[in-house]
Amino acid sequence: MRNVVIAMYMSLDGYIEGPNHEFTAPGFSPDLKTKWIDRNLERADLLMYGRTAYEGMAKFWTSPAAPKEEAATLAAFDKLVFSTTLDHADWGSVRIIRDNLADEIAREKAKPGRDIVLIGGGAIANAFLTAGIVDELSLLVSPLLQGGGKRLFDGGYPREKLKFVSADPFDSGAVLLTYKRG
Repeated sequence: MRNVVIAMYMSLDGYIEGPNHEFTAPGFSPDLKTKWIDRNLERADLLMYGRTAYEGMAKFWTSPAAPKEEAATLAAFDKLVFSTTLDHADWGSVRIIRDNLADEIAREKAKPGRDIVLIGGGAIANAFLTAGIVDELSLLVSPLLQGGGKRLFDGGYPREKLKFVSADPFDSGAVLLTYKRG
């Protein structure tokens, strides 16, 4: 059975975006490429996004500024976008999921394949935790104090002890923390 993985970046103080809704990307480094980007793409065959994250990713990866090889790789992935307001999505093979989130994920988990990875979307990450459908948390914690903005975890999900898997330091000072349920 496929795993549902929350693979997201956050600042040391828990923020995924700044106070003006700006995304503060982790600094690019060789470790970021191999241990984060490549690892997530190798383990997944379905990527998931909230609407805002999807729109930002699609805008960048379809622009002339995007590295062509990586852009082609990302465009080829099947994607789910969770949104009640998005009218259309055309960055490769994309399905918009408007409701019945847990049912949709259960259907995807039952299919053969690699992991299902949520790349961006704090509200969706919280909804997944509340629904109890997350198998693994893969959190890239950057050595940055954002000081405000939108936090990755808002609460409202049941208290649960997770199993520590690993802590992998990066050359940039970031740390990849991995935890599994149960």
